[in-house]
Amino acid sequence: MIMISIHSLETYCNDCLNAGSFDDYCPNGLQVEAVSEVNRLMVGVTASQALIDAAVDWGADALLVHHGFFWKGEAASIRGMKGRRISALIKGGVNLLVYHLPLDAHPEWGNNRQLAERLAFPNPRVTEAAHGLLWSCDLEAPLQTVELQRRLQEVLGRTPLHIDSSGGAIQSVGWCTGGAQGFIEEAADLNLDAYISGEISEATVHVARERGIHYFAAGHHATERYGVQALAEHLAERFSLDCRFVDIDNPA
Repeated sequence: MIMISIHSLETYCNDCLNAGSFDDYCPNGLQVEAVSEVNRLMVGVTASQALIDAAVDWGADALLVHHGFFWKGEAASIRGMKGRRISALIKGGVNLLVYHLPLDAHPEWGNNRQLAERLAFPNPRVTEAAHGLLWSCDLEAPLQTVELQRRLQEVLGRTPLHIDSSGGAIQSVGWCTGGAQGFIEEAADLNLDAYISGEISEATVHVARERGIHYFAAGHHATERYGVQALAEHLAERFSLDCRFVDIDNPA
């Protein structure tokens, strides 16, 4: 069995994802330290109790997620639901690694790049808008809105909410996974025909209609399942780790 120290694994991920360059909403890297070495690595979207229980049951040494703990503005006390989760990690001997914005932005393993690959978007590129988190592409041929909606449904396994701007066919698309509905104004400023994010807010509907841009809310969880999987595949090959992805369903 090949083992790697948790600190070596963290350092490698920090360097590859350029984690130190982000002014994030939570600490990136090792959030909970439980054991010194790692061979079995479970990955998932959110460090929920169900995912932690799955990691303990599988005998994982580490759990790597996109959404962890210690968000800005939340209570600092480790009690209640957060206390139970962290207690289960430590008692189960499972380290917790978290990469939020670094795993959205990475040009190869990031959520935005991975979503583009699954949606078969040609030549996806990072824009200068939204701190480099907004991606875009020009389609090879115009798509009718129903065709893009169908593609999203087939890839993500859920029906996206479409706000029709009455702008006709789609030639250019922008996207940012997760709770990035606020970037729709930047997408409209770039004269994109459509914008995709995970979540939607009440104001998003009016922006889409008044700025003349199609909007698709495809699900926060659904759009962010792929970065952790891509990173895990790389880590498994690089360090001969035993990796497993577990998807805890979330309709949001």
